[in-house]
Amino acid sequence: MPSVPRAGSRRVRTHASLFIVESVGFEDEEAGRVEGEILSRMLWLSGKDTDYRYIRTKQELTAVLPQFRSSGRRYLHISCHGNSDALFTTLDQIRFEELGELMASPLKNRRLFVSACEAVNDDLADAVMRRGGCYSIVGPATDIGFDEAAVMWAAFYHLVFKKNSEGMNTRGIKAALSRVSETFSIPMTYIQRSDAKPYWKRVRP
Repeated sequence: MPSVPRAGSRRVRTHASLFIVESVGFEDEEAGRVEGEILSRMLWLSGKDTDYRYIRTKQELTAVLPQFRSSGRRYLHISCHGNSDALFTTLDQIRFEELGELMASPLKNRRLFVSACEAVNDDLADAVMRRGGCYSIVGPATDIGFDEAAVMWAAFYHLVFKKNSEGMNTRGIKAALSRVSETFSIPMTYIQRSDAKPYWKRVRP
């Protein structure tokens, strides 16, 4: 079992598991289109535990991000609606610049996976990478349906953890992205931290 961080401790022992944050519209809620919850259950069936949080506001996101950091989980998966310059909770819009400020500390030396249409782009990378030292951002490069997203992400995490249950690296992520992109015909964007300005670079899966 991973160690539980003590209050006031400076260093948190990390472990290779997901912290899933989800927020969708009221119609999606009523229809049961909650990809993140389904993904959490699918990963549990394959022996991979997760933390799952459902939120509706920007204020709640601000509250759960420190929980992600203190949990010691290395991978933050956000499932929500988005566009080319913002993510959306049920009730709020969060533009990338503000999102980068919120995530600067929680995402330091962590990886971010975003299941939101159009959102994983250069502007998101610039807002997140230049502040917080996030290792990487991964997400679909095109619009993706709810049904496709749930199955595709489950397949991706299954492949990457089957390769190495103790963590992710560039080689493993690229291999898993290549396979799911080919299988589901969904182009994926992989953005990695860089030491040189603009502090990020695109990586071909």
